[in-house]
Amino acid sequence: MSDNVVYDVTEGVGTITLNRPDAMNSLDSATKAALRDAAISAAEDDSVRVIVVRGTGRAFCVGQDLKEHAAALEAGRGLANTVQEHYNPLLRALTSAPKPVIAAVNGVAAGAGAALAFAADLRIASDKAAFNLAFANIGLTADSGASWTLPRLVGPAKAIELLMLPETIGIEQAAALGLVHRVVPADELDAAVGELAARMATGPTAAYAAIKKAVGFGLAHSLDQTLDLEAELQDAAAATEDHRNAVRSFLAKEKPTFTGH
Repeated sequence: MSDNVVYDVTEGVGTITLNRPDAMNSLDSATKAALRDAAISAAEDDSVRVIVVRGTGRAFCVGQDLKEHAAALEAGRGLANTVQEHYNPLLRALTSAPKPVIAAVNGVAAGAGAALAFAADLRIASDKAAFNLAFANIGLTADSGASWTLPRLVGPAKAIELLMLPETIGIEQAAALGLVHRVVPADELDAAVGELAARMATGPTAAYAAIKKAVGFGLAHSLDQTLDLEAELQDAAAATEDHRNAVRSFLAKEKPTFTGH
């Protein structure tokens, strides 16, 4: 890891914090590598039952560090393979993680930073948050999974508009478009995210993983194929101790305890 990314695991919650507040959490090479490694660690760690991605300061993440990128262009290195080396593994880790991923969007999320938020399963945003799909403004196409996540959030036509004609999307518009799930006052964001993360960390992790897998699969496959997968996943879920305990607890009119197994 690096000082630019802080990774902590506490009571089943793996928290990944972007920690370059003076640079609005922009992504230089060291930060991208640390962010990727933290996401992979959190996705693979069975003790982590929910992942939270957050930023420090007034920004969530403004995407690529353009000062570093400009230097790379001048040196003839171009993108220096960063999409394949950093962004793609990061997005694969988060979207395929067998556990919920929550983005705590405290401020502006732009470019790859917006795409990072969109890769989460749930986005809780501060009333000071905003988004901008800024790629085209610097002559680039979408990366970091934005061309995959954004159409699934707002539909393909709106996604094309937001990508081709990027502008700042204020929090009210973002909520109306479905880019965020909940908006809270800035001083309540940490508490709201903490409450949700704690709730999900004690929830039926195996069921969450199956739900995530089924929805992702269904978006790219036929109904018949999805029904087959649902049957397979449901049989597996029915065999978990979480399910058996929850049924016993329901019949006893008690609150179930989930272990994730």
